[in-house]
Amino acid sequence: MHFQIQNLHFTPSLTFFTVGCVALIVVGTLCVLATTRSARPKRTGAIEALRFLITLLVVLMLWGPEWKTIITPENEPEIAILWDASRSGETLDAQLPDGKNSVVSRRAFIDSALKLDVWKTLENNGKTAVFSQPFSEPSPNTETTATTLQGTDINDPIEKLLEQHDNLRAIVLLSDGDWNTGSPPIGAAQKMLLKNVPLFTIPVGSKERLPDIEILDITAPTYGIIGEPIQIPFSLRSSLKRDINTTIKLRDTSNGKEFTKKVHIPAGKEYFDNVLWRIDREGTSKLELSFPVAEGELVVENNRQEFIIQGKKENLKVLVIESIPRWEYRFIRNALSRDPGVDLDCLLFHPKLGKGDGPDYIQDFPDKLEDLQKYDVVFIGDVGIANGQLTLKQTELLKGLVENQASGIVFIPGSKGNQKTLLNTPLGELIPVILDESKPEGISESTASPLALTSQGRGSLLTMLGDNELENERVWKNLPGFYWSAAIEKAKGGADVLATHANRRNRYGRIPLLVTKSAGNGKVLYLGHDSAWRWRRGVEDLYHYRFWGQVARWMSYQRNMAAGEQIRLYYSPDRPRPADVVTLKANAFDSNGAPLTDGSIYVDVTSPNGEKSRIELTRSAEAWGSYSGRTRISLPGEWKLSAGIVNDADATVETTIIAQGDVLEKTGQPARPEVLEEMARVTGGEVIMAKDIKDIANRINALPIKKPQEESIPLWAQIASMITLIVLLALFWTLRKLNGTF
Repeated sequence: MHFQIQNLHFTPSLTFFTVGCVALIVVGTLCVLATTRSARPKRTGAIEALRFLITLLVVLMLWGPEWKTIITPENEPEIAILWDASRSGETLDAQLPDGKNSVVSRRAFIDSALKLDVWKTLENNGKTAVFSQPFSEPSPNTETTATTLQGTDINDPIEKLLEQHDNLRAIVLLSDGDWNTGSPPIGAAQKMLLKNVPLFTIPVGSKERLPDIEILDITAPTYGIIGEPIQIPFSLRSSLKRDINTTIKLRDTSNGKEFTKKVHIPAGKEYFDNVLWRIDREGTSKLELSFPVAEGELVVENNRQEFIIQGKKENLKVLVIESIPRWEYRFIRNALSRDPGVDLDCLLFHPKLGKGDGPDYIQDFPDKLEDLQKYDVVFIGDVGIANGQLTLKQTELLKGLVENQASGIVFIPGSKGNQKTLLNTPLGELIPVILDESKPEGISESTASPLALTSQGRGSLLTMLGDNELENERVWKNLPGFYWSAAIEKAKGGADVLATHANRRNRYGRIPLLVTKSAGNGKVLYLGHDSAWRWRRGVEDLYHYRFWGQVARWMSYQRNMAAGEQIRLYYSPDRPRPADVVTLKANAFDSNGAPLTDGSIYVDVTSPNGEKSRIELTRSAEAWGSYSGRTRISLPGEWKLSAGIVNDADATVETTIIAQGDVLEKTGQPARPEVLEEMARVTGGEVIMAKDIKDIANRINALPIKKPQEESIPLWAQIASMITLIVLLALFWTLRKLNGTF
């Protein structure tokens, strides 16, 4: 409560005051003389009175009139104590304010500080009201979504205090300063400065991270093929001061299936690795990644993390195009035709043998979009632009299939050099390497040359031929080499080189032979030799079949996220986090299987809390029935998507996005006293350390008495004053004319 005193004030300088008085005397004298000499004294007197009034107003404006309002609070001054009640208070890194060396939790420190007698001293014999209140208290809701979103907001509680209390003498803030939600707290500090309310901050906790190893991230794919290995990358962070040898365990929580891997975590650094997991059943599986508590580690809650992955049965549609039935072609055909998850078509452009004969052969290139769009992966062998091979139009169709329908394309050149003719076609843009065009027939070797995995290749699922990293390294070292390779200068920008020629170099370095690259919505792989079939030596089909099976599934991963009869829906990133924008892409088809050219696509989005919204996708490529849109992920949990064609109730497909958000409020994180220091500095307050808390009453009581709030309105600068003066001048001039005075 408060009361107001309002009055009018003038603040003229001595010069303006003197000039104003002289002007009033002179104008007043002239007005009297003009009235007495006039033939119509009454009318002239009124006009001269108006002249004097205008002069008076001008003089008063020169004297700086202000309308002042003095607001005086009726209630006693208040001191607010805000204390952090967030989950980070469980961190065990604070020292009690009693000066003892015992280390307690941040919450225990705050509880102990609030019980001190110093707060009663601040009451100043009842003349000052002291009250305390918590902020960022954890919600009693124990659901994962609610727990994940709970954080520390320092800005909002301070702003609310300023709105609700008009006579705050000071605010005391006990916090670790680690805000993770809401607006930056410096904004609240600036508002305190405007209201002349100083902030006294008491930092809680240590700036040093507790001895801990935590799981930072798990970037698992959203689904995997039953019976096939998937790669699950993860990252850890250690704040221990020594290296740790430990065992990572990945476990299926429903059936207890486990996989373990020994790792070496360096001291004080982040560690990146991955585990291989084989899905053995269809449907959703909940997996848990964990590791045991290390000696000296103080935070154990972040040593485990759960995530969800789906197992699918999949039937990939693959097209292999080749000119002659060389060994590489024969064994790829055998590998894919024997794979129960692959439906294979082969197109052979042999000048003498014709277009092949058998159950896996087709006789013509699928020129119709409804026939071509069904292929998930296309293998291009030693084929080019020539009579009886590909046409320019067909290369354009293949490029569109990759870029607009998220299919994959694999280039496997041969000694005939036919792929050189593709460089000036639309497919040339997809080839991820720059070829030496002076050697179209490639380079022959007199002795076998092996492939050498790059650092990217050692961590790629495509090159994972063993059951673990150690075995995989041994497998690649023992693989038979090749006697021919394409003449390659270097990889194009944006390409990933997985393996290089182990024995050859050029001016750009080692020659890349196994290269991948994204192209539009799809993927491209280039294998620069034709001897992968030799990998069968001594092990039969083990590594050869595994490699090409992994290639086919990796290249079609995105395309098969959610595939229905008439709609195919895919999205990126496939494991978004709250606040991420997800790009939705869809391919739609009519009842005949041709890409949809006339229709609208929608996606109904249901959030984890049940809120629903509809997104209308935009047509991206009309000929390919390609559509795209975007949606923002605001909550962790399961986001259900249902895509459909407008006015076609049967054309729908459903999928689920798993948004796995980090818990905002974590224990074990270092305190951020620099935030509190900046806030106190802006408001004119102080930072009070634990050992000085008992002196806080003296520091607050030493503050100057808060003066009543004063508001002033400068009348001379108001637009209404100018308008009034102009109107009076116009009236005065008009009356003079009517009176016949010039």
